[in-house]
Amino acid sequence: MTTPQDLFLVSLDIPREQPVEQGDLSLALAGAELIDLLGARAITLDDGRIVPGPVLTTGDRLLDEAGAMLVRREPYETVEDWLWRRGQGLATAYRDVLEAEGQLTGKRRQWYALRDRDDPRADTPARRHAADRWWSHETVLAGLATSLRIPDDRPPAPEPDDEAVATVLVAVGDAVTELEAVRERRRIENIAFDNIWRAP
Repeated sequence: MTTPQDLFLVSLDIPREQPVEQGDLSLALAGAELIDLLGARAITLDDGRIVPGPVLTTGDRLLDEAGAMLVRREPYETVEDWLWRRGQGLATAYRDVLEAEGQLTGKRRQWYALRDRDDPRADTPARRHAADRWWSHETVLAGLATSLRIPDDRPPAPEPDDEAVATVLVAVGDAVTELEAVRERRRIENIAFDNIWRAP
């Protein structure tokens, strides 16, 4: 399983008052792809820009698709630009793939039940893998989840040792914050517009 797949499942299964916004999740998934590509040595970062390495086949369709979408001409693409470009509709793409692979089958799971490998409700390998990674408080997954404001009452995960990974996590957090600011501006504008029409 990949980091984006694990993050998608965490976003579904961790209880919270409001579901994760799809736009926020798409940005974070694009960041998770970069982190996995860094781990596979398919890319490096140079002053915030994504420098492609050799084309690699990871065995995961969406991750390979991400690698194929890299800008391979200088000055290369910034991490921020990648998040916005690659993130378009990415949450839907991951949902479709996981559904097609049978990893989202069955009733909605209670996340606490997934801690028990013997619990029959934890019936997909993908959900078990994501649960194991979440409960181990793995740094990257915890960092991405924090950017999505997914509840976690445990002590903060340690900062990643890898500077490139840390750069991606910061960029994801900034992009999600920016998107929320855009939504808030639109809400305020819509309220103001409604008030104009309701005025006597």
